Amino acid sequence: MPIEIVCKIKFADEDGNQKEKEEGERESLIGDEVPAAGRDLATFASTSTLHGLRHIFQTGRLDIKPTLWALAFLASLLFFLYQVAKCTQYYLEHPHVTAVDEEVMGEMIFPAITICNINRFRHSALTDPDIYHLANLTGLPPKDREGHRDSDLMYDDPDMLDIVNRTGHQLAEMLKSCNFSGDSCSAHNFSVVFTRYGKCYTFNADKKHPKVTRQGGMGNGLEIMLDIQQEEYLPIWRETNETSFEAGIRVQIHSQDEPPYIHQMGFGVSPGFQTFVSCQEQRMTYLPQPWGNCRSSIPGKELLPGYSTYSISACRLQCDKEAVARNCACRMVHMPGNETICSPKLYMCADHILDSMVEDTSEKCSCPTPCNLTRYSKEISMVRIPNKGSARYLARKYNKNETYIRENFLVLDIFFEALNYEIIEQKKAYDLPSLLGDIGGQMGLFIGASFLTILEILDYVYEVIRDKVKRVASRKQSPAKKPSENIATLVLDDNKDQSPCEARGRHPEGAYATTMLPNHHRHYTHHGVFEDFAC
Repeated sequence: MPIEIVCKIKFADEDGNQKEKEEGERESLIGDEVPAAGRDLATFASTSTLHGLRHIFQTGRLDIKPTLWALAFLASLLFFLYQVAKCTQYYLEHPHVTAVDEEVMGEMIFPAITICNINRFRHSALTDPDIYHLANLTGLPPKDREGHRDSDLMYDDPDMLDIVNRTGHQLAEMLKSCNFSGDSCSAHNFSVVFTRYGKCYTFNADKKHPKVTRQGGMGNGLEIMLDIQQEEYLPIWRETNETSFEAGIRVQIHSQDEPPYIHQMGFGVSPGFQTFVSCQEQRMTYLPQPWGNCRSSIPGKELLPGYSTYSISACRLQCDKEAVARNCACRMVHMPGNETICSPKLYMCADHILDSMVEDTSEKCSCPTPCNLTRYSKEISMVRIPNKGSARYLARKYNKNETYIRENFLVLDIFFEALNYEIIEQKKAYDLPSLLGDIGGQMGLFIGASFLTILEILDYVYEVIRDKVKRVASRKQSPAKKPSENIATLVLDDNKDQSPCEARGRHPEGAYATTMLPNHHRHYTHHGVFEDFAC
């Protein structure tokens, strides 16, 4: 008698996505196909403009040819990276070169000329109070005309600016003749300036209306005759910091944009000689950091108080002033600022501070070179004056004796050698375009790549990452598989020789095989994957 058994079989619904079906097939047939990533890399290598890459990722079995190509490619890549490292290191050192050129001009601005008498105070101009207050500076004994002792003297507080201005050598008395480019000049063409030598004078100091010269050579510049007035030099009773054993003047040739710093940057001119100074203008351009260490002036902004343009001289004067003001609570006459001018007693303190700044490097301040600088190279020559005939003539003209003329008179002739200037410019020896050019050349030489090749690699990396992200996102967003139930009826005959497992099952669709338990790995087209079986 036949027996009818009712069984329930559960199947998981398929997503219907052909991609998942292919993935399932690959899971059951591992090793039968090449992974997709491998196929993508081989495809990229075959189409890339990077030389040698297509010979490395070849389809098929691995043989000696791709290996050799891989070794050659890696060696070229290492050489390329080594050259890139060397070029980058050289670029980070920020090297520079100096270029020299010469420019011819039809006319040139004449430089500023500052002159100072080496003697600071005229002996005849010192009053008794001046001698008393300046005793520590001049070394003269403090006494008045009546011979009173030091302890008996009582004077008002001194004004150092008035003393320096009043007792310094007056240019109207020293200047005997003046000529500039064939035109006569006088003391009115000079402006007063104070330095460590006291009262000094600058010719052509006006930067807004400077004098120009239209021809080079001797006689086409500034020519002056001076009387240094040695009879006005202070007698030496004892040595002090201000004691001078020289006779003559100090001269500094500088641009109108910088103040004189004549006690360190000037040169001396002796009486009894005519000194010829042949100049050539030098316009220097330096690089800022990191290629150099220059400091540029900002238009409309004062980098140093009291100076519209930055210069080494202005920086040094400001540095000296700050050191003196910090230690002595005052400033010297020639220093910029609004601080109180030092009294003669505090001048000793100021001199000591300035001397210590020269000796002690820890007291020095940093004054970097300006990015644009004008200097004047000099060639100095001299001849003795006067000769015997001119000595008698000058003695009669200025009502002096010949000995006085030889000991006090000098002639200074300053001119341009030629109407040209020298350009000395620092330039970047290796800038960013040079670095990129070298890297591009090495890249093309060793690996045959270019900027577009880099874009190809980046594009490939982007696509790989994008596919990975999409795959992970799709797995997270896919809905859970819903089981489907189907009922099948299996008929077992009463025949003892027939195995129940060989009985054919019946179901509405009639799509099942004769096996009672479906294979787990088998997929049914219409119902999905087997999940559960119960009778």
